[in-house]
Amino acid sequence: MLPKRLRFLLSVVAKIFYKTKSGTQIKVLRVRNIMSDQLYHFIDGVRVGGTSGRQGDIFNPATGEVVRSVPLANAKDVRNAVDSAAAAQPGWGATPPAKRAQVMFNFRDLVIKNMDELANLVSEEHGKTIEDAKGSISRGLEVVEFACGIPQVLKGEYSESVAAGVDSYGIRQPIGICAGITPFNFPAMVPMWMFPVALACGNAFVLKPSERDPSCGLRLAELLIESGLPAGVLNVVNGDKEAVDSLLTEPRIGAVSFVGSTAIGRYIYETSAAHGKRVQALCGAKNHMLIMPDADMEQAVDAVMGAAFGSAGERCMAVSVAVPVGEKTGDEFVKHLAPRVQALKVGPYTDAGTEMGPVITREAKKRIIGYIDDGVAAGAELVVDGRGLSLQGYENGFFVGGTLIDRVTPNMSVYKDEIFGPVLSIVRQDNYDAAKQLVIDHEYGNGAAIFTRDGDTARDFTQTVNIGMVGVNVPIPVPVAYHSFGGWKASLFGDHSIHGMEGVRFYTRLKTVTSRWPSGIKEGAVFNFHSGSETASS
Repeated sequence: MLPKRLRFLLSVVAKIFYKTKSGTQIKVLRVRNIMSDQLYHFIDGVRVGGTSGRQGDIFNPATGEVVRSVPLANAKDVRNAVDSAAAAQPGWGATPPAKRAQVMFNFRDLVIKNMDELANLVSEEHGKTIEDAKGSISRGLEVVEFACGIPQVLKGEYSESVAAGVDSYGIRQPIGICAGITPFNFPAMVPMWMFPVALACGNAFVLKPSERDPSCGLRLAELLIESGLPAGVLNVVNGDKEAVDSLLTEPRIGAVSFVGSTAIGRYIYETSAAHGKRVQALCGAKNHMLIMPDADMEQAVDAVMGAAFGSAGERCMAVSVAVPVGEKTGDEFVKHLAPRVQALKVGPYTDAGTEMGPVITREAKKRIIGYIDDGVAAGAELVVDGRGLSLQGYENGFFVGGTLIDRVTPNMSVYKDEIFGPVLSIVRQDNYDAAKQLVIDHEYGNGAAIFTRDGDTARDFTQTVNIGMVGVNVPIPVPVAYHSFGGWKASLFGDHSIHGMEGVRFYTRLKTVTSRWPSGIKEGAVFNFHSGSETASS
């Protein structure tokens, strides 16, 4: 890592040359390309250093070391990105959908070709295993593939002869400029849930990735240019609250997509709406998994291991609450699960066999341990304790071991709050109705699952719970790309879920045309005028 003073001087040099002429800018940025520890914004198809002078540190969560520095955008940087988008969008919006789809086809091929590089960027800055990173990129790739079929879903509707000589049809047109604010836990997948659909619909897009792990988002933007996307159609600005507020209040941005915590999502929804923007804000979660007495216990334990501890529990769809129905079911569940959690292989992504990596920051580790402490203090039974995990050679890493807490009650913070870490709470219930009521009463409504062999119970659960995504013997019910992802209650602000047809509807405006054409030259010369609603002379 270069000294901060040297990095600052380099950024100043970059700014000076950026203001003179673009040819010199490119030369400087080529030097920056060698300096892999210094990141950039991506505006108008090139790397730029920004104007704020502020920098943020990016950590490798496994070592606790700073690996890169990222410029934090100010209002001017955001305005430059929007200026570029505003200049590029009209031409892109007028491009035939089939040609826009071709860019998506090219982009898909490049993502596959560069999968190892992209996964390594995700793992180095987030901490998740390489295979987990590749899996998340693949889920984003499914949305790209959906966007490849955009001509089909933009066809519109047509009604002939709604009245005499009158036709009516509906068309979907792009919003103009859209913005995406994405979280640290999926630095590739979540941006790819947004911009492929937005771009394919004819919009320009400004991406603000998490400042904790922005490298993959920047690389995806470069691959889009290589795919044939015109410069300026997608821009990337890195930053914190200043950049976010600038996007939310920028009058030329018509739509904002967000994935993150409920508190920030509510702020983004309210602020954007106050400035006349449409919003899709996908927020916090507390996902329950019911285990019925007739469930396949081995299947349920296997499922919850991946759902609770995959990606260190840093998933909005992670199962964080297991609800065994009946005391006997709870005992059997804990008996089978506890040794699996104790044997969980925790380590850096570079170690073969690692099943779970670190959490994202030192602050996140402290917060997670605090919730475990609170649960124990409130009377919960700590079955597996992950608080004291320390790995030789990685003592400064942000590791928390898999943690299993039994006999949690609904009044405990470890149950009520989204912990966002490798902590599974077990809330035992006497019967199905009481277990289902837990799901219904919780403020979050993102996802829920039930494990059972009984179709009647499963059908009742899917029909009556107030949850956006439900799994039956599936622990993480994330929809495929041609369906849509989104929760209910405090897990979603705005009317539209993300990707699939909901994404198309969000990134387009509906225009309905009613048309009547007067008699034309097919009738020959006409020497008299019609009046009112007359269509023929008497």
